[in-house]
Amino acid sequence: MRLCLTEKLLPHLEGRRKYHQEFASSTSFHGVHNIVQTRSKTRKVLWLLVVTGCLTIVIWQIRSRFMYYFSWPTTTTVVVQYVENVKFPAVTFCNLNRFQAHAVSNLKIIFLIWNIVSGAQQKSHVEEKYSQELHDFLLGNQNFSIKEFTRKNGFYLNSSTLLECDFFGKPCNPQDFKHVFTEYGNCFTFNHNDISTRRVNLSGRGLHLLFDVQQEQFTDEPALGYTDAGMTFVIHSPKEHPRFDGLGLLTPVGMHAQVAIRQLKSIIQEYPWGECNPDIKLQYHKTYSTNGCLQECKARYIQDWCGCLPFILPGNGTECDLLKFYSCVYPAVYDIEIKGLCTVGAHNSTCPVPCEETDYPTTVTYSNFGGEKAIKYFSEKLKKSTEYIRKNLVCIDIKYNDLSYKITQQQKALTISELIVHVHAPSRDQQDFVMLIAQFYDVNHKNENNDMIRKVPLGYFQILA
Repeated sequence: MRLCLTEKLLPHLEGRRKYHQEFASSTSFHGVHNIVQTRSKTRKVLWLLVVTGCLTIVIWQIRSRFMYYFSWPTTTTVVVQYVENVKFPAVTFCNLNRFQAHAVSNLKIIFLIWNIVSGAQQKSHVEEKYSQELHDFLLGNQNFSIKEFTRKNGFYLNSSTLLECDFFGKPCNPQDFKHVFTEYGNCFTFNHNDISTRRVNLSGRGLHLLFDVQQEQFTDEPALGYTDAGMTFVIHSPKEHPRFDGLGLLTPVGMHAQVAIRQLKSIIQEYPWGECNPDIKLQYHKTYSTNGCLQECKARYIQDWCGCLPFILPGNGTECDLLKFYSCVYPAVYDIEIKGLCTVGAHNSTCPVPCEETDYPTTVTYSNFGGEKAIKYFSEKLKKSTEYIRKNLVCIDIKYNDLSYKITQQQKALTISELIVHVHAPSRDQQDFVMLIAQFYDVNHKNENNDMIRKVPLGYFQILA
């Protein structure tokens, strides 16, 4: 660089001025060309104002486009797609009465223990007045397994509790249901992920079930707040674990529930346009969901703190015994919630919203189960009294409202390629402004240099715009 500067000296002031004059006269930037060559001072000022104004518009447009782009805008489209057949969701059913009354002499203790166990999924409150009684039971029954007790003495599904089962005109049986543990103890899922997907091709028909809740055998403890009798169920994707906390539908005894469902698919953009994170994968769930992620997050923290894993959470760790549940797992869940170690929602939380999920909005209507003739029919068939039929039977029908699904899709309102187009392409108002100025210049320029009419200004203004 030093040699270049010493050997080739910079031109003199006159040379530089001549060079600038030649450049201004020959450049395709026609506004500069006209400012330099026009002899009229009025026309020079006019062209200078026009060039400055157009440059200002260009800078403003580019700046506004970039500001809009970095606000990460999105658009949401809603499409209703009608199909010939549609996948039927999974449905998980639970008895509101969790345990058999004759299973243990002190049923209250079992419910207190279950409150602690289910607290691994949802924080439950154990009153202080029962703490000593519970502590004494745990010390005297260290080999007691609440998991095996619940599996053997909780609600079961067989021909005596599932009286009728029909899916789209074909009979089903208890073997078509998969056992799962939830905060309601033993629950059973129809159309779980391990079997072939079921579809329906006619609206108004679907799954028909008739349960016998057997209140005399399965009785919850009213002193602890368990006062309802009936069935609860949740409709969810076959690939997801059921979630009951505040989302379960209840059907009391002696009632017939008609459940109309629709399928809603939601597609959410990744951050910064949306809140999802497509890079998060779950270890024990095939499909990402906030509930599945939250369960795995709690399982990791509890296993690290307590050296064991609650059976109600996913994982392959050593199962926690009752003393571990009471002394470590229960306080650990409290700390997880208080300290916010497992959060859901935003992109920077532990478990952000899924990029794609399927929900099943429902509409439920109820009627009394059976008329007088129906009650007599079931009374003779089951060899039970009329009063028993009204106090124990629950009928549930689940069907699609119509053969369609709704897709709610979040899309980027502005991509990189669209940003470039927006920056270079003038708007309609800007085009009209350019044409107006160009036509004004042509009228005034015609007498001076007739061979440049419409060519110079239009090209110049289009470049600037």
